[in-house]
Amino acid sequence: MGKGGGCFPSKNKIAKTTNKYANSATKSTSAADTTVLSPTKNLKVFIVFYSMYGHVESLAKRMKKGVDTVDGVEGVLYRVPETLSEGVLVHMQAPPKDDNILELPSPLELADADGFLFGLPTRYGCMAAQMKAFFNSTGLLWKEQKLAGKPAGFFVSTGSQGGGQETTAWTAITQLAHHGMLFVPIGYTFGADMFDMDSIRGGSPYGAGVFAGDGSRKATETELALAEYQGKYMAAVVKKLAHV
Repeated sequence: MGKGGGCFPSKNKIAKTTNKYANSATKSTSAADTTVLSPTKNLKVFIVFYSMYGHVESLAKRMKKGVDTVDGVEGVLYRVPETLSEGVLVHMQAPPKDDNILELPSPLELADADGFLFGLPTRYGCMAAQMKAFFNSTGLLWKEQKLAGKPAGFFVSTGSQGGGQETTAWTAITQLAHHGMLFVPIGYTFGADMFDMDSIRGGSPYGAGVFAGDGSRKATETELALAEYQGKYMAAVVKKLAHV
């Protein structure tokens, strides 16, 4: 890549960062190098998301339910760190976050997962800054290609029908490509509900989705069912790849 914007920083300049994960990026991953999967150990699908008003979180919780229906596979919920101050969140009337869902301690934890489902709120047709900051913190994993070959999918939330249900996934695929990860869309495998025109429904062949509207709209049962299906679908793919 070109100077100043590529993956390799200048030898004489190291960019300053306030990212919460900055210090963890220098830690050794030798433990991940020597980990051997036990025959009795559950495969893990990390469901990693950001949710300001709870729409993405509602999909994430239902997605875990789907993952957990597949024998030998376990869904693990994690939220990424907030980048906004408490004052800003109060001004935006963001509700308190669910304390039962842990914040991912370090991006290095991703090396322990067998597959991923990333939940992306949309900002102007792309992922929200909180998720981008999270992906930006995975430099050491990228350097050592710790995530290469692992399957991953996306689910999204947008404010309107033209707000980025598909473009958010399109633009996020670059994150997977640089890590050598395998993008797993759901296609039209959900069946007839993918073609339902009688009601407003989020989601696309790229993954589950919800329309948030002005923030007051909640995910419909169809949107939640699609999220649950995607979790089950990803768990089946992870299980199949683990036994190839």
